[in-house]
Amino acid sequence: MAAERFYITTPIYYVNYYPHIGHTYTTVIADVLARYKRLDGVDVLFATGTDEHGINIERRARAEEVEPQVWADKIADAFRDVWQRFNISYDEFIRTTEPRHREVVQRIFREARDRGDIYKGKYEGWYCPRCESFYLESDLVEDKRCPVHRLPVEWNAEDVYLFRLSKYADWLLAHIEKNPSFIQPGSRKNEVVSFVRSGLRDLAVSRSTFTWGIPVPDDPGQVIYVWIDALSNYVTVAGYGQDEARFARYWPADVHLVGKEILRFHAVIWPIILHSVGLEPPRQVYAHGWWSFRGEKISKSTGNLIDPWEHAQALARLSGAEVDVCVDAIRYFLAREIPLGQDGDWADESLLNRFNADLANDYGNLLNRTLPLVARYFGGLLPEAGPEEGGDEALRRLATATADEVLAYVDRCDFQRALAVVWQLLAAANKYLDTEAPWNEHKAGRVARAGTILVNTLEALRVATILLEPVMPTATLKVWTQLGLPHYEERARDARAAGRASQGTGLSRLDAQRWRGLSAGVPVALATPIFPRIDLKLALADKNFAATPPVAATSAASPAASPATAPIPAKETSVTEMISIDEFRKLDIRTGKVLEARQVPKADKLIELRVDIGDEVRTIVTGLIPHYQPQDLVGRTIVVLANLQPRTVRGVESRGMLLTAGFDDTFGLLAVDPDKPAPPGAPIS
Repeated sequence: MAAERFYITTPIYYVNYYPHIGHTYTTVIADVLARYKRLDGVDVLFATGTDEHGINIERRARAEEVEPQVWADKIADAFRDVWQRFNISYDEFIRTTEPRHREVVQRIFREARDRGDIYKGKYEGWYCPRCESFYLESDLVEDKRCPVHRLPVEWNAEDVYLFRLSKYADWLLAHIEKNPSFIQPGSRKNEVVSFVRSGLRDLAVSRSTFTWGIPVPDDPGQVIYVWIDALSNYVTVAGYGQDEARFARYWPADVHLVGKEILRFHAVIWPIILHSVGLEPPRQVYAHGWWSFRGEKISKSTGNLIDPWEHAQALARLSGAEVDVCVDAIRYFLAREIPLGQDGDWADESLLNRFNADLANDYGNLLNRTLPLVARYFGGLLPEAGPEEGGDEALRRLATATADEVLAYVDRCDFQRALAVVWQLLAAANKYLDTEAPWNEHKAGRVARAGTILVNTLEALRVATILLEPVMPTATLKVWTQLGLPHYEERARDARAAGRASQGTGLSRLDAQRWRGLSAGVPVALATPIFPRIDLKLALADKNFAATPPVAATSAASPAASPATAPIPAKETSVTEMISIDEFRKLDIRTGKVLEARQVPKADKLIELRVDIGDEVRTIVTGLIPHYQPQDLVGRTIVVLANLQPRTVRGVESRGMLLTAGFDDTFGLLAVDPDKPAPPGAPIS
């Protein structure tokens, strides 16, 4: 039986400027969906590309003193360059200047005309050359400006070919009602229905005032306009009129992923054109929201741009991580930060917090604190797992159920919740490691039990890594190598080098559902942290990181090849100052017993402790989440610096400091405790 198939598209991007974060967001989300589908064993066709015709391109090329094709080639290469850097695993990159597309466009125009749905007439109205759209005066914003670009529109009147859009309003309304998931999210469907019910006007599908386009069949004085030219790319990719077997397999498209500003084109004009020529409409049009920056929509027209490659380079300078890992961090941020369909405001602080809290702490730190224990206790070889006890079963059940839950959310394009489910598994694995405490088991002589705990922790990490591969296809390869599975990295790199990036590692849902995917005796590979923590104060103080300037349109290079912003100054290496024995004796370090613990309200990491230190009970505020949860600390003997000057944290006076060992990006935070029972207040010296 043939594998299930799935066809996803991005819009084809207009070549009037270089790619920015708005293009990147759409394309990364489409890539994440395509990769998850492949992980689920589905035969995926993933298409993106460039829209290269129209008066705006003709004008731009003239301004650059080059031919339109030369300009189109240059910008199409820039898009390919950025998509390569962002590991976009598209199967097809379609350009509207390709001969195969020209044939399809002329065929659709001819068929619609032969059916009586295209006729010659006059069209006039307010026209925006940037979005190539006519607007009613009632649609314009102040001073007769485009509602999308906020720039002046032009009055245009010419003899053109018109498409009978108004003829199909009732059909489209019936189709939307019969197919409730056709337009997503649901709030957007209501907008489209309201628009259609307000009345559809016949549509200009040719132009005579410029020549850069595909000629109308039998009327070379006219060029076919964007509605048929650009939108038809989706059936060109599927093989319409050229490969019947391919077209029968992949059409209709499962998801057209588009920005909300072009929803009407894809949910009104496109399905009606398809219906006119006897083709099925796409199964779903999903409109995502806009990213804004400092409250303004990110776009070339407004000059409010974020260059994703520049941000990846800045993250690399700030963290010391490899730049391709930082690309993955941006991919993760785009998929996790806002629900698909909603608007979001880009904030560098949010990106940095995701990098530190989610990637460095929760994900990277789980690996960084577990592998050194394998090296220390088992000579760097994965130990044999023993029978289940303690929290083993609960972790196993959670891990093996995670894939189904993640992929169920992916099917609804809810990537934010899908990733939250993966992070629930990572949190459970971190807590399991703390609770089962393999260091204590090893100290007590239960070496086999310590090995079982470490293997179980790494098994949960292995499952999480499979489920994170569609979002972070490069960083996860480095995890496989550290887990003793370098062949996955080699397989993916070979596929990418051969132009088959979509093949990835070849891992599947079944691999994520299987427990014991790691083999005993395999050597692990200790390495520097994949996601080193970033100094937030240094990062946020850097003006070059906070506001990346757009690339000049006249530059011969794409944004991906543009000069980097000024380097971030490296942090100075600190040298520990020597103290005398008398100074050490000033420190009142003693044991304490935790009587109560609770999370500080509205604080993600802070725990308020009530600690018996022998002669009194103190309140101490400490930032131990996610390394410990409040309930993990109650009844525990800890080590406290008791004569630290008090300070108020989130309205709570903290009188003392709990001592910890380790670092966030290596072993994790470990609360220091005595190896034998000690009464509260016992001095440490």
